[in-house]
Amino acid sequence: MNPLATIGYETDTQGGMIGRLKAAQVELVVDVRAVASSRKAGFSKTLLGNSLEAEGIGYLHLRPLGTPKAGRDAARAGRTDEMRQIFSAHLEEPDAQVALAQATDLAKDKRIALLCYEDDPACCHRRIVADRIRASLKCEVVDL
Repeated sequence: MNPLATIGYETDTQGGMIGRLKAAQVELVVDVRAVASSRKAGFSKTLLGNSLEAEGIGYLHLRPLGTPKAGRDAARAGRTDEMRQIFSAHLEEPDAQVALAQATDLAKDKRIALLCYEDDPACCHRRIVADRIRASLKCEVVDL
């Protein structure tokens, strides 16, 4: 079983992040942002996807695995426990369940990385997604 990676780009450049992905032999980035645009240069959905593809890394945006606005607001305010509660409830919604199943299936056969903004996975919803996939697949999770 391939390890499941998570990655944040808060303090990195696009090139630096792609370098970390390549070093970890990631085959597919699964973008788990609700809003896949970014004020940070190089990280908006289309530009990021094209840049990853040019480096031989696939890109898939699974919007239903993003944090709802109330959860993003809580995270920005440093209320991590509140964000976790909001996101955990969101993950029970049908669209999120379908997207989680899709990400889990992809992780069975490919080396994937869950992508979000925050550097610290402990303060990010991608840790919750990774933990759900780990529980299902019994795979290792590596934070890049």
